Amino acid sequence: MLVAFWITDVISWAGAAAGLFAFVHALLQRADAYSAADRKTKPVWMGITGAGTAAMALFRFFGPGMMFWLAGLVAVLVYLVDVRPKLIEVQRGGRNW
Repeated sequence: MLVAFWITDVISWAGAAAGLFAFVHALLQRADAYSAADRKTKPVWMGITGAGTAAMALFRFFGPGMMFWLAGLVAVLVYLVDVRPKLIEVQRGGRNW
């Protein structure tokens, strides 16, 4: 029983750490890179990643607020998997083959 508690606790905090990373990354990017990557604006993504991080910090992976934790995780993962690579590509200048 104790091992299961520790595993769910690690999952909860790892999600919050990923959210914090996504929020800081969104904060440090240029505002024009978002429009160049054809994504929503910088304040929108900062709000999405900030709210997702807050949801994961306030609620736990396994508990009564699991739905909010999962919604926060999905929001952060959308940024990390979809928006972040496009921003990096745009700021590097794209592919020059």
